[in-house]
Amino acid sequence: MEAMKKMPVALIAALLVQTVGGLVWAGGAAARIATLEQRVDEQRLVAERLARLEAQGEATRAAVERIERRLEEK
Repeated sequence: MEAMKKMPVALIAALLVQTVGGLVWAGGAAARIATLEQRVDEQRLVAERLARLEAQGEATRAAVERIERRLEEK
């Protein structure tokens, strides 16, 4: 009969330990997600800058080609 009384206490203790473990894991996952979201935002800014640089490079290349054509015509 005493084993029956101890089993629910052990079961409740096990559930509490698992719940605490789950909450700790969820907190760690939330922190990792926040870090990844920050990195994505930073990469988005870098991608925008890179796109602008590519456009400027293309415009510079076109200007150089125009200058070369004019020099060849003379």
